[in-house]
Amino acid sequence: MKKESINIVWLKRDIRSQDHEPLFYAEQSELPYIIIYLFEPTLIEYPDTSPRHLKFIYHSINALNKTLEPFNRTVNLFYGEAITIFKYLNEAYHIKSIFSFRESGIQLTWERDKKVHSFCKEHAVIWKESQRDGILRGIKNRDDWNKQWHRKMHTPILQNNYSTSKIGPLNHPFSLPIKLETELKTYPKQFQPAGELNAWRYLKSFADKRGSNYQKHISKPTESRLSCSRLSPYLAWGNISIKQAFQFVGTHPNGTKNDRAFSAMLTRLHWHCHFIQKFEVECSYETDCINKGYELLAHNKNEAFIKAWKTGTTGYPLIDACMRAVAQTGWINFRMRAMVVSFLTLNLDQDWRDGTYHLARQFLDYEPGIHYPQFQMQAGTTGVNTVRLYNPVKNSQEHAPEGLFIKKWIPELTNVPIAYIHEPWNMTMMEQTFCGVILGEDYPLPIVNLQESARMARDKIWGHKNHPAVQQEKNRILNTHVNQTT
Repeated sequence: MKKESINIVWLKRDIRSQDHEPLFYAEQSELPYIIIYLFEPTLIEYPDTSPRHLKFIYHSINALNKTLEPFNRTVNLFYGEAITIFKYLNEAYHIKSIFSFRESGIQLTWERDKKVHSFCKEHAVIWKESQRDGILRGIKNRDDWNKQWHRKMHTPILQNNYSTSKIGPLNHPFSLPIKLETELKTYPKQFQPAGELNAWRYLKSFADKRGSNYQKHISKPTESRLSCSRLSPYLAWGNISIKQAFQFVGTHPNGTKNDRAFSAMLTRLHWHCHFIQKFEVECSYETDCINKGYELLAHNKNEAFIKAWKTGTTGYPLIDACMRAVAQTGWINFRMRAMVVSFLTLNLDQDWRDGTYHLARQFLDYEPGIHYPQFQMQAGTTGVNTVRLYNPVKNSQEHAPEGLFIKKWIPELTNVPIAYIHEPWNMTMMEQTFCGVILGEDYPLPIVNLQESARMARDKIWGHKNHPAVQQEKNRILNTHVNQTT
């Protein structure tokens, strides 16, 4: 019996219905097509993945299905390794083409894609991978990347239209395990709601009103939760494209009165892609120091320090509030992200790799291409960028002076007066009793001396910058333009 010929649209980090090139190509083809998303056990079990990521993906797909429902289309979910699924589908159908976006992911997804490429070559399947967000594959330097990115951002938004499918939902033996799907169906209210419509709701509210204080509040842990665009999870999982956001903000009528704020936001969309492009060129940033000379820098692993950092019990209120906030909501602003990484790697003198997967799992907006290069920048292992040592007390006093952010996430400190909220260890025992918090019992004392640990970090990291291995690697990086800023 002759098998039916079909095309496949393989969704990855692009769960949306518009400005979607693979879906556009599938519609242009004369063949029927199916849409699939793969929950791959190998990726699910990898230490950078957490249930919150999978929940966001699952609910984004549910939202997309509602959009596609009038066209008798649905995203078919599979639980299994990609190569296994494609072999199964090719036995059931004759796969003519696979349409997808090119993924700039971790080494594991790159190895997976190489297996799929081999499968396609063996079975004469055409795999057309579309360029994602101006990210280029195979470039040896970034000399012309900036111009190409801006050119891409100004191309027309792709308007997707859908025909009615004659292929209904597939019956297959790769359904999600009942326990996993039951878990994915629940979605905490503390997380940003998933899906394309919610992405546009956040984008429009930013441009209409919220973004007016973007620059003013960008570094403040409480106010930034409202004034920042909050598009990061939608961009990370592709509920909206960079180009859609760029053009919407860039042409919005409020751009005239909010010129500085909107320009700053557009610049950050550029930097978003800038870091993903760096990771596309060198995905070893996940596991190896960007500047290999820093592999020689020794760290004494302290499990107690790492646990205190992860659980928000370091004794430094702003650090702890940030770690608890991101654990519960999946988001903190950029400055606070940089600060907690700086504290772990510099003040606590721990290897950056002992914290990177933990925060990857915490961030609802986890994007490998941004996460690993940024983590290393704050850890000081690039050898090119300026090493930033953030003082959590100073940042607390400047960006959360009333202590509201701290008290929201650290209820133990609710009754501590403003005079002591940033440095509660300065309270006398009588004052602690009046406030209902005994340091060392109800809330920890600082696990390191801030001034001493900062001094030791400066001596260590700055001293190592002159190491011949660091300088040699720095020159290599600069010569290959991997770290070029544009």
